[in-house]
Amino acid sequence: MMSRGFPAAEFSARCARAQALMAEHSLAALLLTTEPDVRYFTGYLTRFWESPTRPWFVVLPAGGRPIAVIPSIGAPVMARTWVEDIRTWRAPDLTDDGVSLLIDTLAEIAGDGAVGVPMGHETHLRMPLADFARLRQVVNIASDQGITRSLRLVKSEAEIDKIRAACAIAGRAFDRVGEIARPGVAVSQVFRRFQMLCLEEGADWVPYLAGGAGPLGYDDVISPAADAPLETGDILMLDTGLVFDGYFCDYDRNFGIGPVDPRCRDGHRRLIEAVDCAMEIARPGATAADLFHAMDKVLTGGAGGSDAGRYGHGLGMQLTEWPSLVPDDHTELVAGMVLTLEPGVEIARGQVLVHEENIVIREGAPERLSPFAGPELKEI
Repeated sequence: MMSRGFPAAEFSARCARAQALMAEHSLAALLLTTEPDVRYFTGYLTRFWESPTRPWFVVLPAGGRPIAVIPSIGAPVMARTWVEDIRTWRAPDLTDDGVSLLIDTLAEIAGDGAVGVPMGHETHLRMPLADFARLRQVVNIASDQGITRSLRLVKSEAEIDKIRAACAIAGRAFDRVGEIARPGVAVSQVFRRFQMLCLEEGADWVPYLAGGAGPLGYDDVISPAADAPLETGDILMLDTGLVFDGYFCDYDRNFGIGPVDPRCRDGHRRLIEAVDCAMEIARPGATAADLFHAMDKVLTGGAGGSDAGRYGHGLGMQLTEWPSLVPDDHTELVAGMVLTLEPGVEIARGQVLVHEENIVIREGAPERLSPFAGPELKEI
């Protein structure tokens, strides 16, 4: 059985890489406020982030281990990580919810130096804006220059192992869809039962499940389940982002509920062909845009894709990460990047099929992390 968490050496290496880049950009510290960024440098894994009441801060100095500035309720869990310096306050505090403690910590660690905060695309700040304004009055806040994103973009082998395990769990659950889906069963019931299958097969939790059903596909790929029953001839799609030890998988499967319209079978074959074309060029040195164009040539003849906006994205501690497989994203692929390939095709006006797989870029051919589907649409 795979061990949980990571050894301290994993976090030490992450911090050392960040600190080398911080020196290049003259940053005295990094300030991290979001769950994945905090976890990346500390290993602090808890679902308590679902509560928006309390802010959480981690400061990465120019040298040494991160410093946690967190509500006291989180101290026992943080103490089980490799972090040694844990500074706490009793939260929630309606007048000073950790801001003074954070200011004092940054003054001690950074002095008048620049403190980098992630500011680019796909980032956000998880603290009250009024408190951040107060912080900026006394601390030299700057962009982290994309350091955090660039590090998280390339996964270690230990991280890839977690994602591979999540993909295998989902694969076993998908293999059991025939146990729960048949004509007359409400789609909402299928969704609930599929989440149960994921848990039975080893998922820690299933924070994301979307899908759809209809005779010629579905009109969106982000809906919660409807109560309408499945009918013979429907296409059922389930798209799961389950979590194993803090890492996501993210891929879907389409099923025919009995015999389906030939257009759906043909569309599914085109989706598999598009994925195969992307796999042929998914090598270091290619770009996210290259993968988009390889798939789009199969699907639209190069017309530029659909309103869904992209044909895949990064994957890791979050369901979707950098980059996006779009024409304007020229992020260069490097070994260790984990991606989804997610082409979509229109079957009839307003009705689509979407297919998704998970891969990791290697020095040669990419590695399949999800158990790839074949060209024939599975019927149940």
